[in-house]
Amino acid sequence: MALLFLIRHGLTAQTGRILYGQAPGIALDHRGRAQARALIERFDGVRLTAAYTSPLQRCVETVVPLAEAHRLEVRLRDPLIEMDAGSWTGKRLASVRKQKAWATVQREPSAFAFPGGGESFVDAQERVVAELLAIARRHPRGRVAVGTHGDIARIALAHFLGVPLDAFQRIVVDTAGVSVLAIERGHGHVLLVNDTGGLRAFGATPTPPWEASIPGKLRG
Repeated sequence: MALLFLIRHGLTAQTGRILYGQAPGIALDHRGRAQARALIERFDGVRLTAAYTSPLQRCVETVVPLAEAHRLEVRLRDPLIEMDAGSWTGKRLASVRKQKAWATVQREPSAFAFPGGGESFVDAQERVVAELLAIARRHPRGRVAVGTHGDIARIALAHFLGVPLDAFQRIVVDTAGVSVLAIERGHGHVLLVNDTGGLRAFGATPTPPWEASIPGKLRG
């Protein structure tokens, strides 16, 4: 049985403000770099055997410190990349939320493809699930770190949970959130969703993830 640790990249200066899609050159900010360093301690006791990541900078910078701590080479995999947002790439979320198509993104994402030749949620789910199954076949007894993006992690989790794609927006994956899949012979089980390093965040009055305070939040 392979254990795959899905890791959403850490914070950037644009997270929650800009729909950056597959735009290159988006680096972690000081908060994101701290989140990446904290992953080393969070994985204490887990013997990772391989590390994969989306090729985008924010994911690479999140996974590399953890991989180095385990003396692992990081393998870049295009199928783990963020969705192609087409002509919406680089737009402010405040602007995108005014588009009529935004309601489809939130309520019926299975019927949506990003305008201007962008990707559909159906196609994105198909390619990331295929990649995760391939990684599991490659490491049938491995413990594998997999760096990816918020929506990519969520639509993958929806698949393995047996949740309709149109309900994936109900799944929360925070920056540097870790979710765990157990995959064997092409069948997956979800063992953990969106671990952020403990329950201290819920010690006071419960609050949603900081991105959720932005109405109609998307993406990273």
